[in-house]
This record gives sequence, structure tokens and C-alpha cells, in this order.
Amino acid sequence: MGRVGNAPVRVGVLGCGNVGAALVELITRDADVIASRTGVRLEVGRVAVRNVAKERAVQLPEGTLTHDAEAVVSDPGIEVVVEVIGGIEPARMLILQALKAGKPVVTANKELLANVGGELFEAAAAAGLDLLYEASVAGGIPLIRPLRESLAGERIRRVMGIVNGTTNYILTRMSEEGASYTEALAEAQSLGYAERDPTADVEGFDAGAKAAILATIAFGRHVVAGDVYREGIAGVTAVDIAFASRLGYVVKLLAVAELVDDRVAVRVHPAMIPSTHPLAAVRDSFNAVFIEGEAVGELMLYGRGAGGMPTASAVLGDLIDAAHNLRAGGAGRSVALSRARVCPIDELSSQYYLSIEVLDQPGVLAAIGTVFADHGVSIRSMEQVGMGEEAQLIFITHTARERDVQTSLHELRHLDVVERVGTVLRVIGPE
Repeated sequence: MGRVGNAPVRVGVLGCGNVGAALVELITRDADVIASRTGVRLEVGRVAVRNVAKERAVQLPEGTLTHDAEAVVSDPGIEVVVEVIGGIEPARMLILQALKAGKPVVTANKELLANVGGELFEAAAAAGLDLLYEASVAGGIPLIRPLRESLAGERIRRVMGIVNGTTNYILTRMSEEGASYTEALAEAQSLGYAERDPTADVEGFDAGAKAAILATIAFGRHVVAGDVYREGIAGVTAVDIAFASRLGYVVKLLAVAELVDDRVAVRVHPAMIPSTHPLAAVRDSFNAVFIEGEAVGELMLYGRGAGGMPTASAVLGDLIDAAHNLRAGGAGRSVALSRARVCPIDELSSQYYLSIEVLDQPGVLAAIGTVFADHGVSIRSMEQVGMGEEAQLIFITHTARERDVQTSLHELRHLDVVERVGTVLRVIGPE
């Protein structure tokens, strides 16, 4: 480890939004503390922004801000590059340029890593440089490093987590206050938890990108966003939430990655989990990831999954590691990963919660039961909600294969007695 008195490592920051500004503030405010604890002194050298004239909470020396991100990357005085601008381009190009110039990179860009991470990891390995990304999943929760380092020798069976704070906030309000999806979403938007266009969150795109990164780290095989089966929460109703609660379950949007016969199955979807499960207690905008390993057993990491300061804290941890390794003349472990063999969701099995709107007339249950029986789907319990034109049948199945359930539902949609197939939720936990 270097001495505190060594020359500072000069950092180039690409982006100065919530995370970038918080990072600059932490480096500037805590430089002495960081140096005394780690032996590495950090200094913000250049910061690339869209609007140099914009007022910022953090004060920087004259000439630090620039419009030209490429100039920051190519500046010979910059030794480590932090990318917090988001998106795929120009972030991808800038990171590749930094690595080519011999500069380690720290990024918080989940979209980039989930789509073109393979190219970037290969470039970092070829250059013998760090490409670190702790903040790309679950904000300030230390997650990537424990998976990559502390559990490197562990046979991980499954990683399951709540990795999107917006959807968790919405589902918490629906569960605890009986709010409708529309009401809970509006509240999340008013509090700044959800964007004006919430599609990336509520349709599962954000969680899907994070699931791809988690699967890649957990199983040592490269998984991309397109490998992830994805469903959002827009179809979840107050009736579904209430019924789940009555049965002792909580509805959460889960990211699940697991090994199935040496293939990787990765999916994001709303699910019913037992109220006794640790993830059931994760409320509001908090995140948590539950890890199941062969030797270690069960672990859960919990905390703030987003926000400027929590995410900047994760970036700073990576930055200190990258700066330390640079001064020591090396990089952390870097291994080229092969593409994962993906197990499609059709081949997975689960219990299911099924909501079906039907005509309230004799023979309905028999007709529906015949369809399920024809496809090998066994019903564990059934309950009718409402009467007449608003009759709704709620089914909980025994463990069944996804393909068989979906084939049954497709056939049910064409029955005269079925008005609509409503919510489909997978049920996590022992039967």
C-alpha cells in the first residue's frame, strides 16, 4: 500500500448529475480521511458536463469543468476515469478509449454492462486494467464485490432480489394502504421515486439489466439483458395483493438467477413470496438481494438501492480500489467469460397464482378444470370472488411447468365462459 504522502491519483469524472456531483463532493470533502484509511489520496482533475454554466452544489477549481468528455479521457494528467453519464453511447466509446489509454475505469452504468459488457471486460482484460462496477446494481449496497471476491469459491445456486426501488415502493403502498396501481404510481412520481415515463422501472427493464449483471458475476458466465425473461407490475391489482396477503404472501418484483442443469435461468417478474421470507420485509424504495450458496447457506444484503449519495459511495469504493491497484502496478482479477447457456423460462417449474374472470353460470369450473387437467396442471386451491358479470376465479396451482401453464391459459382465453385471463403470478417458496 502506498504512503499518504504520495502524489494524489487524479480522477476524471464523466457526468455530474446526482451521482457524479455526490462523488465529487465525497472526494473533495473526505480526501484526508480516505488517504489516512487507504493510503491513496484522490483528487478530482477534470469533470465532463453538458452545461458548464449550470450552478452546482459542489465548488470546483476554475477550468475543472468541460463540455469535452473525450478531452477528459485523453488528458495525460488523468489517471482513472469514472463514467456516470449512463446510456450505451458515448459511454461505451469513452470507456474503450480510457482503457486503450492505460486508464482503469469505474462505472455505474447497468444498461451498458448488461448489453455490451462482454466487449468492455475483454478490453479491460487485454489491457490488464480494472473495470469496476459495484454501483451498477443495488446502488450503495456492497453486492458485486462480495459476489466476485468473498464468494468467489462458493457454488452459488440462486440469487434472488428486489433490485428496483420504484416498483418496490409501489407494491409496498398497494400492500399496506390498499392503493391501486395507478394511485401508488402517482405517489411514487410525486415523491421523485418514479420518472415521468416510468416504463423502464414498472415494465422490468431496469431490474432485467441488473439481473443480467448479477447472473454474470454469480455464475461466471456472460449473460446479457436479452437473455432475461421480463414481466412488469402494471397488471398487478389490489385484489391480487389482498388475496396474497390473506394466504400469507407478499407480492414483490423479483430478479431471479439460478443454475438449472448447468444452464443459467434469469428472469424478472412479480411473484408471491411467503411473508416469513426475509425479502418480504423489504419495504418502500429499499433493495435487497438474497444469495443461496452450497457451503455458505443463505445470505441477504440490504440497503438503499439508489440515490446520489448511496450510489456515489459504491463508486468511491471502486475508485479507491482502482487507484490502489494502479499505484501498485496491477489490477484486480480479470477473467474472460464464455457466453452463458440460457435455460428458457418455458422449462422452469413453479406454483402459480391465476386470476380468471368468468361468466357466473353452471359448468364453468368443470370446463376450466378440464383444460388444466389436459395439460397436467394440478390445482391446489380455488376461490370465487364476486358474482354475476364480475365473477372472478382465483386459482393456486401445485408445482407445474411454465410451458404447461401458458398452454392452458392460451386455451382458456378461447373458452366461451372465460371473459379474461387476468393476473398470473409465480409463487416462490415450498409447496
